[in-house]
Amino acid sequence: MTHKNISIIVAIAQNFAIGKNNDLLFHLPNDLKHFKDITSGHTIIMGRNTLLSLPKWPLPNRRHIVISDQADDHFEGCEVVSSLEAAIEKVKDEKEAFIIGGGMIYKQFYPMANKLYLTVVHQDFEADVYFPEIDYNNWEQESREDFHDDKNGFDYSYINLVRK
Repeated sequence: MTHKNISIIVAIAQNFAIGKNNDLLFHLPNDLKHFKDITSGHTIIMGRNTLLSLPKWPLPNRRHIVISDQADDHFEGCEVVSSLEAAIEKVKDEKEAFIIGGGMIYKQFYPMANKLYLTVVHQDFEADVYFPEIDYNNWEQESREDFHDDKNGFDYSYINLVRK
C-alpha cells in the first residue's frame, strides 16, 4: 500500500549501488547540501546503521526516527521504534517524511513510497548495499537536473519521481 507522505531520498550509482562498508560510495558536497535543503524541517526515518554512519546526530532541524531491532537502543535526540509500522504511525499526520536508508530500510519502504528523490551518479560502483531496482514504468518524472562534478570527474543528476 502506497503512503502519500512517504518519500525516499537516496544517492545511487547507475547500477543501483548505494554503499560499501557502512559508508557512502562517493563524496558529492553539492548533494549533501541538496539532501539538507530537501529534508530540513521534516522527519527522517532510518535504520540504526545509517544513524551510526552519520558523522554526528541528530542532524539539525529534523526529527529523527530510527528503526532498530535492539530493544535497548537509545540515541540522543532520536526516537527509536521497532518496526516500519511504528515509524509510519509516528508520521501519519505529517505532509512528508523521508526514508534515508540503509539498504534494508529502503527495500522495505520502496513499495510504500509515493516519491523518490534520486541523485544518480552516471557510472557503476562496486558496493555491498544496493537500492531496489527501479521499474521506471511505475514512476513519472517530476523534475531532472544534470550536473558534472569536476572534483570526482563524473556526471550526476537529481531526478524526482512520483509513483503513477
